[in-house]
Amino acid sequence: MKKKRRTGGKLLMALIILFFYLPIIFMVVFSFNDSKSLTHFTGFSLRWYERMFKNREMMDSLYTTITVALIATAVSTVLGTISAIGLSKSRKIVHDLVMQVNDFPLMNPEIVTAIGLMLLFITFHVERGFMTMLLAHIAFCTPYVILSIMPKIRSLDPNLADAAMDLGATPWMALTSVIVPQIMPGIFSGALIAFTMSFDDFIISYFVTGRGVKNLSIMVYTMSKRVNPSINAISTLVVALITIALIVVNVVPIIREKQRLKADRREAGANK
Repeated sequence: MKKKRRTGGKLLMALIILFFYLPIIFMVVFSFNDSKSLTHFTGFSLRWYERMFKNREMMDSLYTTITVALIATAVSTVLGTISAIGLSKSRKIVHDLVMQVNDFPLMNPEIVTAIGLMLLFITFHVERGFMTMLLAHIAFCTPYVILSIMPKIRSLDPNLADAAMDLGATPWMALTSVIVPQIMPGIFSGALIAFTMSFDDFIISYFVTGRGVKNLSIMVYTMSKRVNPSINAISTLVVALITIALIVVNVVPIIREKQRLKADRREAGANK
């Protein structure tokens, strides 16, 4: 009976994984299709990748997406970290009020946030383009960073910074050398979430952009109205970049941990 349950559970898990990854596999395979067909594979070819790299508008959209995502991630991570640390030292009423305000954009529908930001830029006569898209991405990424860091801060000893300063550390040293390293996992996960949200965003970007500035989501949306296998090519390129980034993110800590263990063993051997 238990074997049947395990087999059924494994089969269900395999079907779920297949459901999620089959469209991606389908897209990758047909990005190398020789013909325009999105249903019949007629032969292996790199023609759509060649067209993608020759398409300046498509390359500009990819550059815009990566640039906005990196800058928005960096700025929102710094703002979110400072805000989370500041909130941990605030009075309860201030902390609760700010957290409620911080949670509001997360629960708010994206279309409402997009229209609100668009009206804000129009009201203050801000010309929409790259800068408005960047500001919008920073605005909606920062709450995710704060939400990711707060649990790590709650788990810290509230007297940690005071203890560091009692031992001679300056407030800045206590912050950068004691507090930040302790909450680094939360900062790192918040940065990853911010990058993912920025890279993937379409609705807010569509409403706040202008002057021909397009990110990858807007570009794919405009291209999806007609059959264009180059969409598969650029989507496959994005999947490859994300896969490489995930491998690096997961492998580097393992390598560092192994190096640390080797160093500890050497030090222990030297002490003997």
